[in-house]
Parts: sequence; structure tokens; C-alpha cells
Amino acid sequence: MKNLFEVKNLNMHYPVIDGLMGNIKGYVYALNNVNLEIRENEILGLVGESGSGKSTLGNCILKLITPTSGEVLFKGEDILLKDKKQLKEFRKQAQLIFQNPYMSLNPRMKIYDILKEPFIINGIKDKDEINEKIKNIIRLIGMDEDVLTRYPHEFSGGQRQRIAIARAIILNPEFIVADEPVSALDVSIQAQIVNLILSLKEHLNLTMLFISHDLSIIKYISDRIAVMYLGEIVEIADKEELFNNHKHPYTEALLNAVPVISEDKKTKKIILSGDLPSPQNPPKGCKFHTRCPYVMEKCKTAHPDFYEAMPNHKVRCFLCENSG
Repeated sequence: MKNLFEVKNLNMHYPVIDGLMGNIKGYVYALNNVNLEIRENEILGLVGESGSGKSTLGNCILKLITPTSGEVLFKGEDILLKDKKQLKEFRKQAQLIFQNPYMSLNPRMKIYDILKEPFIINGIKDKDEINEKIKNIIRLIGMDEDVLTRYPHEFSGGQRQRIAIARAIILNPEFIVADEPVSALDVSIQAQIVNLILSLKEHLNLTMLFISHDLSIIKYISDRIAVMYLGEIVEIADKEELFNNHKHPYTEALLNAVPVISEDKKTKKIILSGDLPSPQNPPKGCKFHTRCPYVMEKCKTAHPDFYEAMPNHKVRCFLCENSG
């Protein structure tokens, strides 16, 4: 399967400015040498604790923020080198679904105008074409045309998110970053939105980066899963492989944190202690060693490579050093 995106050695370091003198006194290391491939027509799930850098990675891939260094290749071309005009063309093909549907829709605009705006921005002026596409997209997300004359405050959170999804796909993009698109919704509504996304993915042949901290949703919707910790990808594999044969202690701890109603037998679980270290002052060596139950001496000083534990299964951990 071909790669639609390739992320190479991506870094995002935010300067910390001294409030009095305006001098840089340090950096927040949000992303550190991230390498990632996103294959055509797949959903890659990205999971990790809050503060691990998931949203920053999604924003860098779309160049909503400009990373410190690295490459983001879309169909072999580095989008970080594109000028304003080229970037506008790229954004017809790559869109973002925001996390909070209560904040992402302009409260002063009717739904028709919200969905019309992408056409105006991109210089599409044919009214008949715009009207037809808006009506088609409304039907595609499972809503009636009468919603077009109403305002966002007249809808529930789930309905708003459907409208936000419609706005993201209305120009028929190839790629979507879905940044925690169901975390602000009631549990009863989450499944409806996840199933809508899966249906649209098949109907429109979408490729997607789906960001979440909820492993049950990630497992349900993803083809492959990448696990992120403190600005690094620490494990990536097909979803069944990752859930059934995970290798990294952090992945194990995340899976152990998922509530289980009943167990056939008692098993020893990893329980993470302490909070995520500060990205302004990350630990030396392996970034997970301060919380890892299997820590070795070299973990405290040396940084592990990305080992291929099995075909299509990579892990950043010294425990897998000799497994590839």
C-alpha cells in the first residue's frame, strides 16, 4: 500500500520567553524526531496521554503550525516548502475536524453559510454547483436540508459535530486529521459519530489520522495504531497486533488502564505512577524510564532506537533491542 504522508525527523520546539527581558530561557520540546507513514485509504489511530504531542503532530502535518525542523511529505512533496498559493491548493486535499463542536462553528453564521465558506475561499462561485454540493453533503451526514437555514446554537453537540464534519469534507479532500472529534460528546452520541466517520471513509476513500486518548474508540476505528509519549512515537503496529502483542511498557500501561467488567483470571498490571514529565525539561535517556517498571541502567542515559520487533511492528524500547 502506498504512503500518502511521510513524516521525517519532525521537531517542534516552542521557545520559552523571559517576560521581562524577552530572552529565550528554554524550550518546550513538543515533538522530537517523529517519523511516521500514513498509508492511502487507512485510518491511523494516534493515542497517548494529554500533553504527549498528539494535536501538535496533527497541526504540523497540515502546516497549521510550522515545525522547527523536519519534513512532511504529501505524495512525495514536502508541504513545509510550499508557498502560500501552493499551500492553499494543498488544503483543498487535507482538512481538520476540530475537537469541540461548540467552538468550531461561527455562532453568527447560518449552516448554509458555514458550508458555503470553503467554496468562497477557494474561488468557486457557481451557485448551482455550490447548492447541489451542500445539499448532497447534508444528506450524506444524515441530516435534513431544513438545517441549512438555522444557526449552530439550535443544535445538539452531536448534530454540530456532523455539521463540522460536513464542512471538512465538502471540498472532497483526500486526507483528514480528526483531533479528538468525539471527546466533547455524550457517550451515547460518540458511537454515532464514529460510525459516520467510518461510513464517510469508505464512501469517499478518505485517509485519516484519528487522534484520541480513548483506546476503545481507537481500536474500533483504526487500521493501525501509533502510541505517543512525550513528543515521540514509542510503538506502532496494526491494531490487532498492538492490542494482542504489544511490546512497549507504556502501551501496556495504557491498555491496563482500560476498565474491564470481569476477568477470567487475575493478572499483574502496570499502573503508571506520577505525571507525564514536563516537555520543557524531559528526562535524559529513554523518556519513559522515570515511570517504567522494567527500567534498566542504560535507559537512564541512552536513548533507544526504533526497533522492528516484528514485521510492521516498531517499538522504541531497549527491551526489544535484539528482537528485530
